Amino acid sequence: QVQLQESGGGLVQAGGSLRLSCAASRRSFSSYVIGWFRQAPGKDQPSGKERDFVAAITRTGTTYYANSVKGRFTISRDNVRNTVTLLMNNLKPEDTAVYYCAADETTSLTQAGYDFWGQGTQVTVST
Repeated sequence: QVQLQESGGGLVQAGGSLRLSCAASRRSFSSYVIGWFRQAPGKDQPSGKERDFVAAITRTGTTYYANSVKGRFTISRDNVRNTVTLLMNNLKPEDTAVYYCAADETTSLTQAGYDFWGQGTQVTVST
């Protein structure tokens, strides 16, 4: 099992930048695929857990991005420090959401594909 902790959220004006970090507790962190997801205000299913894919990075560093963030967000990982960073540039109001990092041993671009989740960090982009 791996425990994840996000940090770096906050309030920023449109066009600004934020850097989110996901710190993992486990030494075998390098064997996990790490994904970032977000849950926008009001996007609730009966389960209350509808989260949209944002970006993912595999063990070997292959990256994947949602079309809505491609060219603006960059995901990277440091397997020595057990962290994954999501650099978000040119932020837009529609990027406002709670951002979660997640881990799994296999590559997935969907919420259901990840077994381990952090608690989330709020990102708010003002106009």
